[in-house]
Amino acid sequence: MAFPPLKIGDLTARIPVVQGGMGVGISLSRLASAVANQGGIGVIAGAMIGMKEPDVATNPVEANVRALREEILKTREMTSGIVGVNIMVALTTFSQMVRAAIENRADIIFAGAGLPTDMPRHLLELCESKKEEFKTKLVPIVSSARAATILLKKWLSRFDYLPDAFVVEGPKAGGHLGFKSDEIQNPSFALEKLVPEVVEAVKPYENRKGRAVPVIAAGGVYSGSDIKRFLDLGAAGVQMGTRFVATHECDADERFKQSYLAARAEDVTIISSPVGMPGRALYNQFIEAAREGLKKPFKCIFHCVSTCQQEKTPYCIAQALINAMKGNLERGFAFCGANVFRVNEIVSVRELMESLQREFDEAVASISESVHNVLQSVKN
Repeated sequence: MAFPPLKIGDLTARIPVVQGGMGVGISLSRLASAVANQGGIGVIAGAMIGMKEPDVATNPVEANVRALREEILKTREMTSGIVGVNIMVALTTFSQMVRAAIENRADIIFAGAGLPTDMPRHLLELCESKKEEFKTKLVPIVSSARAATILLKKWLSRFDYLPDAFVVEGPKAGGHLGFKSDEIQNPSFALEKLVPEVVEAVKPYENRKGRAVPVIAAGGVYSGSDIKRFLDLGAAGVQMGTRFVATHECDADERFKQSYLAARAEDVTIISSPVGMPGRALYNQFIEAAREGLKKPFKCIFHCVSTCQQEKTPYCIAQALINAMKGNLERGFAFCGANVFRVNEIVSVRELMESLQREFDEAVASISESVHNVLQSVKN
């Protein structure tokens, strides 16, 4: 059985899988184009995307916008598929990055790490000022039905604009999490509970506007059977990050990928990030030193996240993640999802997508067999 397609407005992804935007530098043009070429939605991570630009320290806004523009163009050269950009609301360059993504014809902007209450304004202003139509879809990332409802109300009242979709990200996700530390293991915040709640929350607005607002499940989605389970709960698709790190096309250094292969369940830990949010990462000596209060003095040159308090943090989160992306894990750490310990090989994106299809088919067949057996027992 083929995957049901994921439709977001006039965009149709043959495979209902969004590759999560992973920064810093983990998902760029190489990975995003590979996923798009296989029928999924490839996503470029905007966080500190200008890290290699020579003027990133002296002119961070222009450096990051320039790098984003170039990365979108590079991805477009490698695929005719659906290309998205992930832009954190907490970035100091958020507004400029959103406008750059729209102007350079990104298909979708995924925005999390805060509520993007003002995002439609940029799309509407560009359409008006440039006297042309921009079709970039705007997709907030939320962690609750309450957050989705707030955005639905604000976007409609201020801009008469309905989100084109929602990603609902549960507490098993990698990287920065939209939950308090004591909520991460609480069953009340499990993704299986959040997805139906967000699906129900958007229904009145779908009815009012006469169009669908698909909900995409994220955080701990690992297998094709997981995809089947969340589709059955009402999701239109899923977002996956950890599985795509363990691919040949992932933009991270090979040592970063190998850290996933070596990971055990007990290596996965929750950190207190300098940006003021909990995060899931692979435990190492860098994290241990930070927990012991050993500061790594630094001068903030990036000014990348508005919530970062330089004077109170023991290390620069941007520099730590840049080091990790380059494979220098003794000077940084790898963000990861809760299922990272299940990764046991590096495969191509094509092989990964094919394995997800097989697992999905097996899950469908298993359910069909169970139904058949029940019906037979009733007849007998």
